[in-house]
Amino acid sequence: MSESESPTAHVARALIVVDVQPTFCEGGELGVEGGNAVAERIGDFARSHRDRYDVVVTTQDWHVDPGEHWSPSPDFVDTWPPHGIAGTPNAELHPALADLAPDVSFKKGEFEAAYSGFEGVDTQGRALADVLRDAGVREVDVVGIAESHCVRATALDAHALGLTTRVLTDLTVPVTPELGAQARAELQAAGVDLVTSEDAARR
Repeated sequence: MSESESPTAHVARALIVVDVQPTFCEGGELGVEGGNAVAERIGDFARSHRDRYDVVVTTQDWHVDPGEHWSPSPDFVDTWPPHGIAGTPNAELHPALADLAPDVSFKKGEFEAAYSGFEGVDTQGRALADVLRDAGVREVDVVGIAESHCVRATALDAHALGLTTRVLTDLTVPVTPELGAQARAELQAAGVDLVTSEDAARR
C-alpha cells in the first residue's frame, strides 16, 4: 500500500487445512501421489505465513463405521478401501504439520461418508461454519488432500456460505490429473479463486 492510499478495515481470514493425513499420502491406505510433498509444503507455508490468518483450522477423515463408504471391492467413486480409521496413526495429522498448532480441529465421517470439512465437528461439537462465523471470518484459503474430492467439496461449501474462497493450487494434489482438472473447472465455474501460495501471500 502506498502512502497515498488510506488503510482499509481488517478482513478476517482463515486457513482451512483439509485432511492432510498419512492415510492419504504415499504408503497410506488411500495414498495420493504427491501427498507427502504437499504436506511438507503446507507445513512450510503455514510456518511462514501464520500471521496472515486470524484462524487456522484442520479437518480429518475420522471413520469409525462409515457404512457403504468403505467396501472390500471399492469402485473409487462412491466406495473406497478402509481409510482414515479413527484412532490409528494414519488418521492423525501428517507429521509435517507437527508444529502447526491449529486453533480448531474438526473430525468428520465417523458413521457416514463426509467429504467437506463443513460436515465435521470439533471437540465441543461445533461445526466449522459456526466457528468461522463466530470469529468474523469472511475470507478463506483452502489447502490439503485431495484437490479432486475433499478440498473441492470444502471450497464449494465455503463459497456457498458467502465466504470469499481461494484454493491454493500448489498446496493441494488430486487423486488423478484428470479429476484434478475437472475439480478446478468446477471450482472456477462456482466462483472460487484458484491462486498459487506465492500469489496468495502477496494479497
